[in-house]
Amino acid sequence: MRKIKILLASTLLFTLSSCGIYNFTGVGDIKATTFQVNYFQNNADIVEPGVERTFTLRLQDLIQNQTNLSLTNSGGELIYEGEITQFRVTPMTATADQRAAQNRLTVTVNVRYINTLDEEDNFEKPFSFYYDYPAASLLSGSVLNAALDEIFERITQDVFNESLNKW
Repeated sequence: MRKIKILLASTLLFTLSSCGIYNFTGVGDIKATTFQVNYFQNNADIVEPGVERTFTLRLQDLIQNQTNLSLTNSGGELIYEGEITQFRVTPMTATADQRAAQNRLTVTVNVRYINTLDEEDNFEKPFSFYYDYPAASLLSGSVLNAALDEIFERITQDVFNESLNKW
């Protein structure tokens, strides 16, 4: 019985030590200590006031909450910038009398990520997500807030995963 316990303990220690640096966010060994998120302009055809500020703050908050990086206004070692390129509402399903039963809000954000310490990590790519809501509801107030919460949660997490997760 004692040999089994020793064997299990040594197997566990070997397994954990072979994994290297690990944490629950999946962020690997980052040499950077600072990041900056430049203001994301809203260049979409439909401009919803405040969307660009909301997205910028959500991305800053996510990175601060899931890493030990310090937010800076300039001179960051990791730089996020870009623009909102699409804010589009499209009908998704129709009723028997050819009216929209459900609409979809789609938001696309073009992100440029610059790692000043390792240029191989740099990228520029669009990130997009959507939110479906009943056509009888107006895209304002609580419906708009719920839509943007869900969309920005997904897009910011996708940006985070693309730039910092080293699984």
